[in-house]
Amino acid sequence: MDPPSTEPPNVASTVRAGQHTVELSPHALMDRLQPIWPVWTDLIAGISVFLILIPQGLAYAELSGMPPHLGLIAGVFPPIAAAFFVSSPYLQTGPTALTALLVLGSLAPLAAAGTPEYVKLGAQLALMVGVLRIGFGLLRLGIIAYFVSQPVLIGFTTGAALLITATQVPAVLGVAGDGDRVATRALDAIGQAGSWSTPTLFIAALTFALTIGLRRVHPLFPSVLVAVAVSWVLTAVLNLDVATIGSTRAGFPSLSFNFASGRFVDLIIPAVVIALIGFVEPASIARGYATAKRERWSANQEFLSQGVANLAASVTGTFPVGGSLGRSSLNERLGARSRWSGAVTGLTMLAFLPFVGLLETIPRAALAAVVITAAVSLVRFDRIVAMWKWSKPQTGTAIATLAATFALDPRIDRAILFGVGLSVAIHLWRETQVWVAIQRIDETTLRIAPQGVIWFASINRVMENALATVADNKHMNRVIIDLEGVGRLDLTAAALLADFASDLRDNGVEVRFDHIPPHAKRIFDSLLRAPGE
Repeated sequence: MDPPSTEPPNVASTVRAGQHTVELSPHALMDRLQPIWPVWTDLIAGISVFLILIPQGLAYAELSGMPPHLGLIAGVFPPIAAAFFVSSPYLQTGPTALTALLVLGSLAPLAAAGTPEYVKLGAQLALMVGVLRIGFGLLRLGIIAYFVSQPVLIGFTTGAALLITATQVPAVLGVAGDGDRVATRALDAIGQAGSWSTPTLFIAALTFALTIGLRRVHPLFPSVLVAVAVSWVLTAVLNLDVATIGSTRAGFPSLSFNFASGRFVDLIIPAVVIALIGFVEPASIARGYATAKRERWSANQEFLSQGVANLAASVTGTFPVGGSLGRSSLNERLGARSRWSGAVTGLTMLAFLPFVGLLETIPRAALAAVVITAAVSLVRFDRIVAMWKWSKPQTGTAIATLAATFALDPRIDRAILFGVGLSVAIHLWRETQVWVAIQRIDETTLRIAPQGVIWFASINRVMENALATVADNKHMNRVIIDLEGVGRLDLTAAALLADFASDLRDNGVEVRFDHIPPHAKRIFDSLLRAPGE
């Protein structure tokens, strides 16, 4: 009797036609459809991301101080250009909340938001960011994306998220805040409680609640789009008196090389900050997916893709762009298989641009709520609290960077420079902390064991301890310097230790080095004057 079949029933059948046998199993059908299936999944993913990009593009343009329609144009050619160079097939390029706030902070001191001069400055900033990122990529400097430490990044993004939320407070309350700083305008708007617009506050609260609540329906549910659509319809049906986007220029974008003149010096620091900090998000997205899916990924290649994306943004008169965490996540979940899903998003947005005028009655409060929901995900107080358990100095760096982000508003790009400088100073201070263990092995033998990183800035402490120990133990005639606890030893430190050993030998003291680090062995062989060392 034959053993029972382990094949699930009704999963496959065969059809004989002449001399050919065709297998009709799900796996066989998928194999036959494989050449065209990625095209369909990329189309579905790209179009779905386009639907989310509409409200986000409008919202992030307003956040950056640009006319709303420029947020949609920023979602056309940048993702198309990036698709030709991108390393990750899931990364969706376009306007993002963090980059938009950096643009606002960089340009607000130079021109009034929304003016032609302001727009020109935004395009020039995108050009400079693009050139820098392409340069980093071509020079294979992708490693600099890791130069901003996690405490600095966490502190900055948390502070930036709170400022992003503050920028939307006047729009949510329906009043105009007064002041030169984001936080000042928010506080001024809050202080005008008698002038708050109830319909505006209702629309903002409804959009926020729907966006958060509808996310629980399904990870692929377009909660942002539905939330804005519902608020938009209710505003029209109930004839609510709320501020709307207003007149929006429709039509296809044109190429323009009309940049602001004489502003290179004013924009160089913001451009460097945006080129680096704005790259951290797309880099972390792409690296995370590459790790999870065991795929190759190149930071240098991604620098190129984000660079050409910003060049495309500049020549179409928009502002700096980056990789979006939310849209990239949606792109991956919807089954994007290749880099062309981003191009599909851009081409779909291009086809939609002639109909942008239809969006003029969208409530500004709804877009403000979209920005706030994006900012909430950037607040990482939990990570700052967790950091306290393993490093007080690093926690202090995060908190100081967060405070600097508020203190330096609107020039929050300088907060990053402050944070990086502080983290480097703390790192150098910690690198100078060296411990020296002293042990008397017997009546004539002394063991000196430094622990830590021994370099030109920390060797002085080692030498002071060693000299003091030898001076206090004049009867000792044998010294063992044990370097097992030394993580790194530079040339200056090795030279001073070798001179110390030679001086002791000249005075009749036997000196021996134990556990010389492999990287320093050749240095010691050439520096030590005594035979056998």
